[in-house]
Amino acid sequence: MADWNLGQDYRFAGQTVRYDVRGDGPAMVLVHGTPWSSYNWRNIIPELATHWRVHFYDLLGYGQSEKRDGQDVSLGVQNRLLAELLDHWGLDTPYIVGHDFGGTTVLRTHLVEGRDFRKIALIDAVSLAPWGSPFVAHVRRHEEAFRGIPAYIHKAMVAAYVRGAIHRDMDDAGLEPIIEPWLDPAGQAAFYRQIAQMDQHYTDEIEPRYGAITRPVLILWGERDEWLPLETGRRLHDAIPHSQFKALPDAGHLAQEDVPELITSSLVEFFSPEA
Repeated sequence: MADWNLGQDYRFAGQTVRYDVRGDGPAMVLVHGTPWSSYNWRNIIPELATHWRVHFYDLLGYGQSEKRDGQDVSLGVQNRLLAELLDHWGLDTPYIVGHDFGGTTVLRTHLVEGRDFRKIALIDAVSLAPWGSPFVAHVRRHEEAFRGIPAYIHKAMVAAYVRGAIHRDMDDAGLEPIIEPWLDPAGQAAFYRQIAQMDQHYTDEIEPRYGAITRPVLILWGERDEWLPLETGRRLHDAIPHSQFKALPDAGHLAQEDVPELITSSLVEFFSPEA
């Protein structure tokens, strides 16, 4: 993780959000999900940056962005942050990619904040009810107890949780940078805070409006996603008129770690001017 450093700051509601920009060309924005960070785009950004000017950031309360007690990191605030970042970057209709909660954030920014995008790609997006695991429900009921568990137990739990989203075998060295932001005291509290604030209301609010989306949409979905099954992706495809759907073989929920080359080629094909 020491080699992954977001070099720029933005102040949102008195809090620091870290971001970076690479490449040149038409604007593109990448939005990660939970419990991830922009680090999970690391194998995808280099190729995209040869075609587009790629903007990426860590959600509020995630990765290198600020984490603090009492923080609102819900899906109700992340769309407001993205809308402000679009203004900060001077982007009117960028290409955009959202994974997991990043997909929710993209959809809410489009449908709630009224921000336009040239084309939209959604990867295993949290978008349709029902969602949320028994673990999520348990943490929501007992957040304070989880915040106080010993650090070594917390690390083992986070590692097991994240491994459940990755289909391929990943050794401890590969996993460490993904979970590192959640392991210090501030990160441990932030990990359970973001789970405690998960609320299906934020997707229920926009789900009836998916039929109004007119921009081109590509939906990518891991065939081995154990968090959000493939059928959920197909339902989302049915809900968004004229969307494209592509199943990703040998990919779990965190498909960027399983099949980064396939995701990259799919995005390049979809976003290219002639597509």
